[in-house]
Amino acid sequence: MTSERVLQNGFPRAVLFDLDGTLLDSAPDMLATANRLREHHGLSPMPLTQIRPHVSKGSRAMLAAAFPHLTTVDTEAMVPQFLETYLQELGKHSILFEDIEAMLAALDANGTAWGIVTNKPEYLAREILPQLGWETRCAILIGGDTLAEKKPHPLPLLVAAERMGFQAAQCVYVGDDERDIQAARAATMPSIAALWGYRQDHEDPTEWGADVMLQSPADLLDPANWPQAR
Repeated sequence: MTSERVLQNGFPRAVLFDLDGTLLDSAPDMLATANRLREHHGLSPMPLTQIRPHVSKGSRAMLAAAFPHLTTVDTEAMVPQFLETYLQELGKHSILFEDIEAMLAALDANGTAWGIVTNKPEYLAREILPQLGWETRCAILIGGDTLAEKKPHPLPLLVAAERMGFQAAQCVYVGDDERDIQAARAATMPSIAALWGYRQDHEDPTEWGADVMLQSPADLLDPANWPQAR
């Protein structure tokens, strides 16, 4: 039986995505940013593997990885410089994860509304949309500073669903970080843990409580892999 949340072919009526580590492999942009700052401080370049696990945790986590010898107070003071430099590197090195565009095209063809809920500052996320040709395709964009709360609080997901004209239970949220799944659970929104994203060694997605865990974006091309209505 077809639920009110799912169209006849199995794709949801509405999908919300995290951005970094879910749709976009932005780690190379972050690496270029961190290495420019390291060069400014007389340090040698760091490898991609050193920053990649921290990308979904935000600028403070990436700065801590890039400057492990500095205190939290020191790295906090560098956040504005990091964001300013990142704006200059934005989109120069990042790429969509494989099969993401095919998956979004399938959602578009299905009539599924989709949008983005990220903890990245909204002005930075909006810079990315025209680079990818998503200005008209992306139905909603909520950044980490758009509202009074950000993930893992459920408010961004609830507001995004409402602005698209759906109940939370009619949407699915896809994200690669535990905070994504926490936000979805608090919003009573079915969720998919994107295992192709950025995780630290100690993180275990099986403990997050996602409705579904998928290994690659290609798995999203099969409607049977999407969570069904509760």
